Amino acid sequence: MTYTLITANRNYSSWSLRPWVLMRALDIAFEDQIFYFEEENYERFRAFAPNAQVPCLKDHGADGGTRTIWDSLAIMEYLAERHEGCWPEDEKARMWARCAAAEMHGGFAPLRNICPMNIGVRAKLHKIDKALSRNIERIGELFAQGLDSFGGPWLAGNSFTAVDAVYAPVAYRVRTYDLDIGPKGRAWVEDIIAHPAMQDWETQALAETQREIAHEEEIASVATVIEDFRA
Repeated sequence: MTYTLITANRNYSSWSLRPWVLMRALDIAFEDQIFYFEEENYERFRAFAPNAQVPCLKDHGADGGTRTIWDSLAIMEYLAERHEGCWPEDEKARMWARCAAAEMHGGFAPLRNICPMNIGVRAKLHKIDKALSRNIERIGELFAQGLDSFGGPWLAGNSFTAVDAVYAPVAYRVRTYDLDIGPKGRAWVEDIIAHPAMQDWETQALAETQREIAHEEEIASVATVIEDFRA
């Protein structure tokens, strides 16, 4: 099998980061393709993904056929059926990891909307309302639970798995907006940002010169940018 993973801007695309960092962390080889966000993405992205969104995985078979897998969690599950290490081996840890991943995938709307991923900047939120505060508290609680239950340093044990990849964008959000998720959560944030795959992604993010207006306006509407480390 030969994979192509299609993603968008390193700086903004939290959904793209998830399968990318998992594949890199587990040494699953793939061709890396980037389609930058523009004012209108639908037709461009529709050409490779049925939902016109990133990420999108192409699995090129030996028979010449290509399978298209879209949605970050679906991509991770597809990989888990073909590669060891995507989910924890321990049954209890695997159950917890899948629950935590699903919670992130379908929840935390205030965190997503009020704290958009923007790796290259540091920003001060205009306010933290009750809904966002609850999301931040829940993140801290969840991280502490995983680390305490399975021994760390990763969320479900001593190996980097899909649940760490699912929460990788949260690590950048915590750093960008200086969110208080408690000392145990902060320790995980420092560990995952220091991971070689995350460092590679971040280096590419800081080197990007393309700016997508909607993403820039999004952060400006909720926070004051204090520092900008981008090229």
